[in-house]
Amino acid sequence: MSVTDSQSTTGREMTYGERLVGLNFNPSNDDKVSKAKKLCADLIDLLHEDFHSREQSGLAATLFEHTLGEILNAQMNVVKVLTLKY
Repeated sequence: MSVTDSQSTTGREMTYGERLVGLNFNPSNDDKVSKAKKLCADLIDLLHEDFHSREQSGLAATLFEHTLGEILNAQMNVVKVLTLKY
């Protein structure tokens, strides 16, 4: 069975956060990379569920989008540090 971009290795649909961080993309199969991506995915899912559970202002929407970008940026930098070979 091949794993699609929106399906995890368990066969369930990936969460919003898991898709954003690319949870399935870990060519080196590094456990630390998987853990970092999962932690960031969980944080994104927490924000996503809260944001979409109530009415939001324009300011809240701007902050939400900015925060998602910051989490993704942090996740990518953490992976870089964990896998640095130089």
